[in-house]
Amino acid sequence: MFDTFRSDERAIEGLPIRLVIALVVGVASLSVMMNMITGLEGLSVTELDADPEPEVVSPGEQTLDIAAVGADGERVADATVVVKSGSARIDGIETATTGSDGVATVRVDPSLGPNQDEGTLSVEIKPPAGSEYADRRENAEVLVIRE
Repeated sequence: MFDTFRSDERAIEGLPIRLVIALVVGVASLSVMMNMITGLEGLSVTELDADPEPEVVSPGEQTLDIAAVGADGERVADATVVVKSGSARIDGIETATTGSDGVATVRVDPSLGPNQDEGTLSVEIKPPAGSEYADRRENAEVLVIRE
């Protein structure tokens, strides 16, 4: 009997394909089960975007109203708005928190370099702690134009 197994070289032949089939069936079963379970939607993340008003300013002291906007256009309260220098310059970093209306007011004093007619200010949104929001993509920028 042991000699039969020793001389049988086909034993390993079907094993890899059986493992592949078992893996495919297992993954398919797992995906069906996960779709049946409710409450997994809470694991999804909604992207935030910035909606600055005005979008175009001139150098000098300015007030920007920046809304934190979710994917469906809803405004998000308690998000932190961060405005930084881009190709236009401001001293340091300006921050503000959105109110119940989802809008934060930030005062900036942008400047352009010599021989520079335009530049941008970068806007980031930090979502409220413990929320289902994230800010992974680049947001709208504020354009600074010398008049």
